[in-house]
Amino acid sequence: MPAGLRHRWGIEDGGEVAFVDLGDAALVLPGGEAAARAELRRALVRDGAYEAGVAALNDPDLADQ
Repeated sequence: MPAGLRHRWGIEDGGEVAFVDLGDAALVLPGGEAAARAELRRALVRDGAYEAGVAALNDPDLADQ
């Protein structure tokens, strides 16, 4: 990863990152898997997409996830 990006995101000293495989690209997220999951949930909840996606599954076992 380029030094400028490591500095910008505070991972210069070996900070934890998560990688998301997008097929023809990779997304690198500082903070590791837990931070990546939290950020994804925050983004989806903000737009209402998370609740809509769970509702569309029509699966009672996932209703409170």
